[in-house]
Amino acid sequence: MSKIAGRGATANATSRRFNLPEREADGDWLDQQQCVDGLQPKPRTTVGIITPRKIITYNQSPDIGFDRSINPFAGCEHGCIYCFARPTHAFHDLSPGLDFESRLFAKPDAAALLRAELATPSYRVERIALGTNTDPYQPIEGEWRITRAVIEVLAESRHPLTITTKSDRVARDVDLLGDMGRSGLAAVVLSVTSLDPGTARTLEPRAPHPRRRLAAIRRLSDAGVPTFVSLAPVIPAINDHEMEDILAAAAEAGAIGAFFLPVRLPHEVAPLFRAWLEAHHPDRAAKVMGIIQSLRGGRDNDPDFHTRMKGQGPWADLLRTRFTIARRKAGLAGAGIMLRTDLFRPPEKHGQLRLL
Repeated sequence: MSKIAGRGATANATSRRFNLPEREADGDWLDQQQCVDGLQPKPRTTVGIITPRKIITYNQSPDIGFDRSINPFAGCEHGCIYCFARPTHAFHDLSPGLDFESRLFAKPDAAALLRAELATPSYRVERIALGTNTDPYQPIEGEWRITRAVIEVLAESRHPLTITTKSDRVARDVDLLGDMGRSGLAAVVLSVTSLDPGTARTLEPRAPHPRRRLAAIRRLSDAGVPTFVSLAPVIPAINDHEMEDILAAAAEAGAIGAFFLPVRLPHEVAPLFRAWLEAHHPDRAAKVMGIIQSLRGGRDNDPDFHTRMKGQGPWADLLRTRFTIARRKAGLAGAGIMLRTDLFRPPEKHGQLRLL
């Protein structure tokens, strides 16, 4: 498999679950020019519109610490090769490969839908998680500002939220998050998988530099926002050797807690990840997959509740032991996030100002 500059996937993988055909280049003049020049066509980012009827998604997963989430976008331009959300793009009749990171969708009605849902008399408040499927601060947020609009509604209604992101763009909303954080209503998780720019550039080609993420931890922490660091995923023989350094750097930047997850390769992610290994690390591809399979009961992926988030076997035990020792040495707490729910006040349905 050949590398594609600025992209994580090396191809548009077929979705066998939905009989999705192999995707090809659009065939426009830019593609033709690149073919004449002997280059593989570079997919350009496009953004479509999704208009859902509701914006809050509920889950009943017993190994996830929240029961509701909001995803302002579908697809993610960060292009992280390991992203467990890639298979969801097949529901749009698009490939979990290059399409996932170049053919994006925005939900511009998200804030209005959220306002209506929170104003429903039957609504019962629990924290809402942003960024559980795709990153709410991926590059297109700079133009669309959907995530900020959602946070504005949550701030107005004093509703608890957590944010998970790989982007320092989250610090741009510190004016909202600072007040919410100091009130016990918000916490942010910054994902830092490597401190090495080269590793980060291939694993997460369009995500911000790791040092910028650490700077965002500092800015949020200084503003009173409880900020955590996520080592997700830890990939054996790719970034696991950085575990201790990442935790120490995050603690120095002001993080108060940390957690990690071993790499998960559900559905189409496994062949995409294998192709990435062959393109970027052919010398250790077999070793990496061998260790991953030992973590996953002999399979590329373990979909079972509880074990899917932890792994199993000697390698899983070793990673947990290393992480626990390094976390305690850095003075970081665990992943428990406690937020207030008693301050909630339903928003006005159409955004009118309150009289009292």
